[in-house]
Amino acid sequence: MELVEDSPYRYRIERHGSMRVPGVVFASRDLLADAEQSLAQVVNVATLPGIVTASYAMPDIHWGYGFPIGGVAATAVDAGGVVSPGGVGFDISCGVRLLAADCDRREFEPALLGVMDGLDRAIPRGAGPGGVWRPTGTRELERILEGGSRYAVEQGYGEERDLVRCEDLGAVADADVAQVGVRARQRGLGQVGSLGSANHFLEVQQVTEVYDEQAAAAFGLAVGQVCVMIHCGSRGLGHQICTDHVKTMDQAMARYGITVPDRQLACTPVHSPEGRDYLGAMAAAANYGRANRQLLTNAARRVFQRAAGIRLSLVYDVSHNLAKIETHTVDGTRRRLCVHRKGATRAFPPGHPDLPKDLREAGQPVLIPGTMGTASYVLAGVPGGDAFSSTCHGAGRTMSRHQAARTITGRELAARLERDGIAVRPRSWRGLSEETPEAYKDVGAVVAASEGAGLCRTVARLVPLGVVKG
Repeated sequence: MELVEDSPYRYRIERHGSMRVPGVVFASRDLLADAEQSLAQVVNVATLPGIVTASYAMPDIHWGYGFPIGGVAATAVDAGGVVSPGGVGFDISCGVRLLAADCDRREFEPALLGVMDGLDRAIPRGAGPGGVWRPTGTRELERILEGGSRYAVEQGYGEERDLVRCEDLGAVADADVAQVGVRARQRGLGQVGSLGSANHFLEVQQVTEVYDEQAAAAFGLAVGQVCVMIHCGSRGLGHQICTDHVKTMDQAMARYGITVPDRQLACTPVHSPEGRDYLGAMAAAANYGRANRQLLTNAARRVFQRAAGIRLSLVYDVSHNLAKIETHTVDGTRRRLCVHRKGATRAFPPGHPDLPKDLREAGQPVLIPGTMGTASYVLAGVPGGDAFSSTCHGAGRTMSRHQAARTITGRELAARLERDGIAVRPRSWRGLSEETPEAYKDVGAVVAASEGAGLCRTVARLVPLGVVKG
């Protein structure tokens, strides 16, 4: 397919075949060097019923299930627009939470190893069961699915500010626990408050650069400050919900006269019973993900307080795998849209009414985790941001986990990170090697392309001091 360069960091794929809208890709040529498969997915997404404006892709685009990771697509809710589980992915509400410490690197340095050892013991991780909190039964799990971070805070696992500084005030509305199947509940019961595996992590970081003093001050960040970044999602519960509802929609599409070029794009109208059921189950999984990060926050706070007398305050918590009903202007008209963001982050601009009052002037914080051993970034939403106020979510893989593990052993990577001054606490050596930085794009280049495309602005850069991995 031909990519037409509209402007620096913006490429267009013209409508052809059964595409209903063009494709728009925000990236540099270098970032798109190996994106042929994922660009084909951008084209496929453009065929979805009810899609408006464009099928978008972020600079960290790479191949995913149905949608590319880094894909954004919105469908018109009141004009037959569909919802597709592939546009959210298996790790529903996977997202990032950033905590700021009341100390800087110099004060923290003597306590670093003690804190890392404490986190190693306190943070459950890995592919299997095990979590900070074991619900007493199905009813308590349902309260987590309905209440998210809000329920965790009510139970003593946080503070009121944690809800104010969390997307959706800690819980997605309209969760329908009745649409969460038995197998998903079984998987969820044993994993509440855990990192999981793959690219999920808890990282102790230092702010090394501030690019926007005003926004950084509003967010509570300053040069030299110690921070904690938590990246995880809804674990096996979210995965099972996606699996279950993809199957249901695949069987239902014919009843609505829907055909798609890839069965992984299974979808039904938002207003259909299947669409409503999925959105209710997805919201429940999103609340599980929020509670998950809230519980890990509480565990990290206890370690920092006990080992170093340090307090952690929430900067923000935002997901990058969700479909949300939002209102946006399309061709000059305000319309209700189902906005799919898969490996893409909401980036509301300054003044948006959904932002907390103390952040409204600066715009929404956007948290971009780097690859292990490289920098992470804090961005902010900007006025007139394209792709329904969305931006990138991370570096984006370039190697499979199997390929990555063949390039370096976990022990070799740990030694390299330690030489660079990064304390590493892995759950497994194999899991560590699969996440070697060489398996990812340059996160700095991804952020530069996102800002260059007018999707966001850069607020701060953070580098790792220690990492806890599954």
